[in-house]
Amino acid sequence: MSDILPPAALAGLAVWIAAAPSPAAVRVRGLLGPRRPAPLESAVRSIGASARDIQRRRHLERDRRTAVIALCDGISAELAAGQAPEIALTSAAAVIDPVLRAALEPARRRGDVPAELERLATLPGAEGLRLLAGCWRIGAERGGMFGDVVAGLAAALRDEEAHRAEVAAQLAGPRATARLLAGLPLLGLAMGAALGARPLAFLFGGVPGLACLLLGVGLDVGGLWWTQRLAARAVAPR
Repeated sequence: MSDILPPAALAGLAVWIAAAPSPAAVRVRGLLGPRRPAPLESAVRSIGASARDIQRRRHLERDRRTAVIALCDGISAELAAGQAPEIALTSAAAVIDPVLRAALEPARRRGDVPAELERLATLPGAEGLRLLAGCWRIGAERGGMFGDVVAGLAAALRDEEAHRAEVAAQLAGPRATARLLAGLPLLGLAMGAALGARPLAFLFGGVPGLACLLLGVGLDVGGLWWTQRLAARAVAPR
């Protein structure tokens, strides 16, 4: 038994050392104090929630653009089968995004299809409906020719979506680099705190520190905003 206890004790000590926080982490916690992690944690959570909201909006816009293309394809196919434009719209809308399908119901009931399409075109991602409304005003009475026009519109929207996806893929690297550069100041603060430089005490301890903090945060957020703006303009619908 005495031969087993020392190895067991050493194993327990090794587990405790591995699980225990490092001295650097202890110093950082000491600098932050008992009340400062709450607002910092809240800010991080807020930034994360904003990023998730932006990602959800991007997915929603992409799904709407896909639904508009499917709508144009469906209308073209129904017109080629000999259906009237209003019936073609109803049949095509039955297989697209439920939100757009419900929103297109007033167009079928009221009969003013172009006006309803232009109203829906204000939704992010549904801008192609404005082109469909223009085609409807010009060619809804021309039957087969109108079907060819809508088929051409679907092909143009599909090409634009493919171009947008290609541009977005090329911008993935610059966007990731911008986010990495935006996070470097936090890494610098952590390294300074680990070395005992007390950066948080300086930033929150007086007017010069607060001025540096506000300026740094402003430049950091401004750089991220400008990068995202440039990327958004590059993939924006023409």
